[in-house]
Parts: sequence; C-alpha cells; structure tokens
Amino acid sequence: MNAHENFSAEAEARRDVPSRPSSPGETARQDTLLRYLGAVATAASEHAGTQAQTPTAPPSSTAGPAPLPPRSVSAAESAPPLVRDVMEVPAVSLREDLPYRDIARTLAREQAGALPVVDAEDHVVGVVSESDLLAKVAFEASGHRPGPIGRLRERRIHGKALGDLAADLMTSPAITVLPGATVAEAAWLAALSRLKRMPVTDRDGRLVGVVVRDALLRSLIRDDAGIRTEVEAAVARYCAPGDRENLEVTVHDGIVELTGRMPSATLARLVAEVEEMSDVVEVKNLLTAA
Repeated sequence: MNAHENFSAEAEARRDVPSRPSSPGETARQDTLLRYLGAVATAASEHAGTQAQTPTAPPSSTAGPAPLPPRSVSAAESAPPLVRDVMEVPAVSLREDLPYRDIARTLAREQAGALPVVDAEDHVVGVVSESDLLAKVAFEASGHRPGPIGRLRERRIHGKALGDLAADLMTSPAITVLPGATVAEAAWLAALSRLKRMPVTDRDGRLVGVVVRDALLRSLIRDDAGIRTEVEAAVARYCAPGDRENLEVTVHDGIVELTGRMPSATLARLVAEVEEMSDVVEVKNLLTAA
C-alpha cells in the first residue's frame, strides 16, 4: 500500500469511528432536536404558504364504519403560543456609548453571547456579540491591515475593530421580533438568521424583552405528560368506558406505546390519529383487536 492509499484508509477508518463516545442523554437530545427542527420546518412552510391541504376523500357508495364524534379543541389548545408568553423581561441592553471592556464584562455577567444595543429612547439600533469583540482583539493583536483591494467583508470587520464603543462594534440593523408573533414564527426567524437570542420590540422599535432559542424549543415541543394527556383524550373519544380499562398509554421521549385490547373497528383509526399528533416521534402499536 503506497502513502496515498494508506492515508485514504486511515481517513476512512476515522470516519467510521465516532469522534467521542455517546453520553447517557445523547439519544434524547437528538430526538428533541429533530422534533424542534420539524416544528421550525412547519413554521417555514406556513410562512411560505406552501403547507399542504388535507385532501377530501371522494364520495363512495360503500357504507363504512359509523363516523366518530369530532375532536373537540379547547381555546387554549387551539391558540398558538406567542413570543410574549416566553420572552424574558426585563431585557438587559447596552448603551451606544458603552466601552468594549464594559461590554465584555456585561456579556460575561449575563452569560449571554450577544446583547442588544439601544439609543437614549430604548430603540434597538444593533446587537453586539462575543464575535464582534473577538474580531476587534484579533485585529489589534495582529496589526493586520486590509489592502486597498482587500475583500469587502475584511474591510468592514477592520473598520468595526477600530472602534471602542458599542455603536462602533455592533451589527446593525438588528433582527428583532414583535411580542405578538407566534413562537413558531420566531423559531423560523431565529433558525434562518442563525441566532440563539433575539430582541423583542414594540412596533416603534423599543426594546420590551428578549427571547432565547431554548425557550422557543420548550414552547414548541410538549413534554411527554402533555402528549399523554392528548392521547388519553383520544382514547376517551374512541372507546367506551369499559374498554378503556383494557388500554395502557405510556410516553417516553415523544414515543407513544399503546398496549391492551380494543374493538377492531376503531383500533386503526385511533393509531392513525395518534400518529398525526404534534410532537409524537413514533407510535408503538401493541394493541390487539377485541
């Protein structure tokens, strides 16, 4: 085997070996991320107006099973969560004239990677991040100066690095969201902009709060108890009181497991409805027909 072949074999072997061993909660985190990505994808689809409509079944002369009672949806369940429900108040902000060393102290104290910059009337005028501060320090330490035909982005970074105040270092305009926007819309915007936190402003651009990605995730993805409550409500609609005693519902990391016995006429429809419930990752159907 020559040197090139040996290098290729080693590279292939490295690809087959995980970079680090899986931690105990790795599977759960991956499932949560996938559920969050699904929610963001749905929000993006709705924003673009491309969400598929449920097709209407063609009329049939063959009589089927008796129709089931319609699903009742409470007002709380039907109303989507809004940014104002999950945003942090009050929101920490930076003055335009704050020196970069004080910016660094504030970011460290708040354990935040970025903070909004506001003017004298609390209008959000930009955002300063750790990356902005690191770029300043890196340019100052290296003494590098972009040439007259240097890349535009490099010249912009260098121009920002010359400043000492928040107004000089910030990225502007800031990407913000209104408190009345839905959590799904905010999650879509955060994903599109690659942001972990976004300023929340009123319609005049004044800072009223901040929303972080983790809060969006928790709001979009129900916990197992919430999923189980909806599944048990579906069981109550589909089954007579006597039949419910023979069913057991368990939910773990979004995976629903149905065990027991129920009438065959409604078994398939119950499973189909549970599969369509939001945040359900998988349905393990262990039911037997009565």
